Amino acid sequence: MTLPLPAGDFRAYLFDCDGTIVDSMPVHHRAWCAALGEWGCEFPEDLFYAWGGRPVADIVVDLNRRHGLTMPVEAVARRREDLFQELLPGVTAVPEVLAHIEHAHGRLPFAVVSGSTRESVTASLTALGLLDRFDTLVCAEDCARPKPDPEGYLLAARRLGVAPADCLVFEDTTLGVEAATAAGMPSVRVPTPHPHPQVLTAPLRPTDSRRSWSCGAWHALNAGFVKHHNCKIDGRGRGGRTRVGVSGVAVVGASAGRRCV
Repeated sequence: MTLPLPAGDFRAYLFDCDGTIVDSMPVHHRAWCAALGEWGCEFPEDLFYAWGGRPVADIVVDLNRRHGLTMPVEAVARRREDLFQELLPGVTAVPEVLAHIEHAHGRLPFAVVSGSTRESVTASLTALGLLDRFDTLVCAEDCARPKPDPEGYLLAARRLGVAPADCLVFEDTTLGVEAATAAGMPSVRVPTPHPHPQVLTAPLRPTDSRRSWSCGAWHALNAGFVKHHNCKIDGRGRGGRTRVGVSGVAVVGASAGRRCV
């Protein structure tokens, strides 16, 4: 399956890491379950995917609240990271995203913008032999405010020297798409290869009828894009081409039935 992109003369690609470049979400879930199990806590798969993109500390705090536990945040986070590193060999790239990385590498600068630690991101990209493809990594340690705050994406754009509107973001979570939108960047929603139908439709919100559609937007719909509630049309792009709005676009069509996290 190919991942269609919105029209536009983009000058940089910005990627989330887990679930976007690396098909690592099942590995993260196994690491979470093993770590939490040492404190007598469970983390159901549907909840794990529903909380995709949230900071580790927030997850532990909320699990403590839900289960009446007092798990130490830093100890759980460290144990989860150690287990993830042990499980990392054998992970693969998300093929639809890898195709765009290979196609655009050398023509456009790339950045990773992830809520994971630099240790985790570096290990994942190294395992895939992709670390040298990226000009900069923006990780949890670099940002005071996690997604959906746009801080990480704006920092990546500054490091690359590219205006936010000229960056295309690849994301697999609702929080990530919201961060890209807040940064003024167009984005494409990456489908996960692991179905979670119970939460499939959560990020696909009804189109706001007050917002206009252009010819380019209809072409995007036919190609498998659906506008999020806050999408807009930018008007004419470079070279007279219509650019689809600076906001989240969710990939559907062939990916319908897959949970986007």
